[in-house]
This record gives sequence, C-alpha cells and structure tokens, in this order.
Amino acid sequence: MPSRDLSTQLLVVGGGVGGVAAALTSARLGVRVVLTEPTDWLGGQLSSQGVPPDEHEWIDTLQISPSYSELRERIRDHYRRNYPLTTSAKDDPLLNPGLGFVSRLCHEPRVAALAIEELLSPLIASGLVTVLKEVEPIAVSRHDARIEAVRFRDLRTGDEFAVHAGFVADATELGDLLELGGVDYVIGAESSAQTGELHAPDIANPFDQQAVTWCAALECRPGEDHTIERPAGYDHWKTTVAPFWPGSQLSWDDIEPITLDRRTRPIFETDPADAERSGARDLWHYRRIVARSNLAPGWPGGEVTLLNWPQADYWERPFVGVSAAEAALAAEGARDLTLSFVHWMQTEAPRFGGGTGYPELRLRGDVMGTTDGLAKAVYVRESRRIRALSTVTEAHIGRDMRPAGAGSEIFADSVGIGYYRIDLHPSTAGRTYVDIDCYPFQIPLGALIPAAMDNLLASNKNIGTTHITNGAYRLHPVEWSIGEAVGALVTYCLRNRTVPGAVHADPERVADYQRLLGDTLGIALAWSDEIRTTGSASEAVPIVRAS
Repeated sequence: MPSRDLSTQLLVVGGGVGGVAAALTSARLGVRVVLTEPTDWLGGQLSSQGVPPDEHEWIDTLQISPSYSELRERIRDHYRRNYPLTTSAKDDPLLNPGLGFVSRLCHEPRVAALAIEELLSPLIASGLVTVLKEVEPIAVSRHDARIEAVRFRDLRTGDEFAVHAGFVADATELGDLLELGGVDYVIGAESSAQTGELHAPDIANPFDQQAVTWCAALECRPGEDHTIERPAGYDHWKTTVAPFWPGSQLSWDDIEPITLDRRTRPIFETDPADAERSGARDLWHYRRIVARSNLAPGWPGGEVTLLNWPQADYWERPFVGVSAAEAALAAEGARDLTLSFVHWMQTEAPRFGGGTGYPELRLRGDVMGTTDGLAKAVYVRESRRIRALSTVTEAHIGRDMRPAGAGSEIFADSVGIGYYRIDLHPSTAGRTYVDIDCYPFQIPLGALIPAAMDNLLASNKNIGTTHITNGAYRLHPVEWSIGEAVGALVTYCLRNRTVPGAVHADPERVADYQRLLGDTLGIALAWSDEIRTTGSASEAVPIVRAS
C-alpha cells in the first residue's frame, strides 16, 4: 500500500468488470491508471461476487468487443492449459468448462480472477497500471464540477491515503463516489409519471430495490456428509412467506420470472451420482462450473455448481441509500439466508428417489477464495445511478413500448452495444419479478456522464438508466462495454484537452471519439438492422462497427 498520496491521469475506483475494462482500455492507449478494489480479487460479478457471465446469444459468434472476447478466451485457455480435459473438450473452440446452461462460459470465479490478472500483468509491469486491493473510498475532495482527489482507507491496516487524478471513474458496485462527492443520483424505482415507462410503478420509491444474493459454491460428494451447523436464522427463513412467493424460500418451489407461475425445480432431476450424464435443467445444471464429463477419467474432485438461485434472493431490507449499520444487517441477512438454504438442502430437502436431505453437498470456499464457502462479496443487482446527460428508458428499448418493427432506439452518440432481457428480481418493496422483453440496444455516451460534472464518469451499474432499464444494462458484457467506453473517453479527453461533457455536446467530437472506439479498438457501436429490429439473425448478418 502507498505510504504517501498518489497522483495519476485516471483513477478507477472499483475493480469489477467495468472498472477492469476502463483501466485496461486506458492503459493500452498509454494513460497512467490507478485501479482500486475493496476485496483481494479483481472482477466483481465474475469473481468476488461469484456469478458466471450472463450473456446474449451472439457473444461467441460476433466480435462485439475484442477485449471482452480476449478475457473470455483467456478463461477458456486456463482450462485448456491446466486441466486434464478430455480430447473433445480441449478441442472445442467454444469450451464451456462447467456445461451450465445459464451461460456459454460457466467457470470458477477464481479462474476469472486469474484471467484478469493475466490481462493486466504487462500493464502493471510497465508502470501504466497500479492496482491497490483491499482499500475503500472514504472521502472525496471536490472543487466545483471537478473531483480533485479521493481518499481511501486500507482495510487491513486502517491507514489512509489520497489519490489525485485528472479523471475519475466510479466503478464501485454501489456508486459510492456519487454519495461521497455530493453528485446528484437516483436510487430505487422512479414512478411511471417521472419516466413514462409502461412497467414503472405508480409511486416512486427509493427503497424499491432488487434483491441481493450472497452466492455460494457447492460440490457434490456422494457418500460423504458435509452438513453445516444450523444457521441462526434458519427458523425465520423456514416459516417466513413473502406475499408474492408460493411459500418458504427453503423449498424447491419458486416463481417462473416471466409468467409468474409457480414452479417446482429441485437440485437434481436424477440421482446425484448420475447427474453428469443427464440433460437435466435442474438447479444443479443451471450454474454448474465444474463438469466431470469435460474431465478425463481419474479426476479426483466432484462436480461443482454455483448457488445463485431464487431461493437465495434476499429482499427483506434495502442495501443502497441506507446507513452503514442497516446495510450490514442486510448483508448478514443475505448470508444467513444462503447458509440456511444450504443447511435445508443437506438435511430436510425432498430427495430424488425418496428420503430427505443431501448431506453430500459440500461448501467449496476455495472456489470462491474464502473459508466459509460463500462469495467474497454480496451480488448486487443495482446501485445509485447518476442523473446523466441522457437517460435510457423503457421507451428506448422495451418491445412493449416501441413501434412495431422499429427495434431499439438508435443513439447518435453510441459507444457500444449489448443485449439482455429487462430482468428485475423481487424487490425490497414487496414487488415480484419484472421480466420483460427488449430489443438489442446501444449504450449512449450521455448515459455515462453525470450532469454538472467535468471529470467524473460512471463505469458500472451506476450509469444513466432507470430502475427498469437497469435490468437490461447491468450484466457482465454490457458493464464491460461501459468500462471500455469510459477508458477510451478519458484517453480522448486527455489527447484533446477537453472534458466529457464538451465531447458529448459536439457531434464532430462524438464522431471523432467513435472512430477511436470503432476503428482503433474494434468495438461495435451498432447492431445490424436485422438483429436490432427482431432480436434474431441469420449467421451471415454482420455487426456494424461505427455509427
């Protein structure tokens, strides 16, 4: 850790997916970067929060972001170089290590952290990137529309230091710098009167926030007993029933997010010992990250899956915009819910073929980089959001609000593209799922720039979206694209002695900046019309790299 204050061209606060992309992009373009992270792993959703990438159907066939594709290939290559894969798995160009069906790349969180370290390693060696782990921002020094410095605390020693920077990217998971710097922001749900959105609630509520989840890794070890102690809140979770839920969360019953119908989905549809040979769509196969069928005979370990399931969604308390004490209670509640569900599965869950309990389920903390089997940090689905120069609403991307055949809004200031359904999990205001369709979309530059700020940029889930559209813009590849757009924008501003707001206000500068993104970095800025207007495409349809 630094013994004195630091100075840099770009300070990226938060080492999640967006923060890494911002630091990587700027540094590769020659900018000096300081990147900070509160845990000891970089990667956020991909690593410390334990969530395999939620991605769109074109992620492996269209070159949308070369650097994101590079990250994905480094993850695959780690398995090819180091694991005893079968010949067919090693030769598969689209290797899915865990064969989970939630993603085309279900992998261990620790492998994502390793791949990110590889990406940044030559930049760290060159001195262009300085990574400071296990530090948190505690104060912001601001003069008018500029952030001059951010003060940090070392979480291991308690020591404090400041980083002075020409530009600052808030890539924190909760938009921490917005509150610390007195930057105007929004939390929770806006009303339909405020946004004009079809699916927004009638009344705005800052504490209408999506559930958080404390993910865990589980290994199946048939014939063994790995039952954990009964968690303190077990009886609470066993008897509590939310009005919108079919029963206790300690159950195989949940809600289908789109239809809101009750469904029953157990952890195994077959005997656990035969699970690897089934084509099941059960909870085990949903986010499986180690698949025995990919590994040569003799592999001593068992299969491993990630517990990020509806039963572990914690919606009792809001996590954002509350006191530190209240946030700590929410975090502890999320941990207790996950451990209670694990204990229930081990001891009381209806078992395939009869009987109760799967004591062979073993928490794998080493997969998550912890000693308790849970992720390093809680998985957060939404944060503070900037009041931006432009805000993406449901009317821009939602199928139900777009004219027939129009597709998503075309943004002249596009800095990247993405696609995911508008997927809002049950909320702390007692609302059930909001899971609605949208078109493949663009990321507008104006959504990354806070109004009335000169050198601060949003680089995570804190961009200018609404509560509704956050549900589509919050996933891994979109967050990466947001971060790399921020990294390139800082580079452009430094080269041209300007600020982000001035770039956004000048169409010629926007076009010049887009050439840096498209021509130099190879980033796609628009979908083909066929994909944008239908959400589907033939294999021959290309993407468009410049607006």
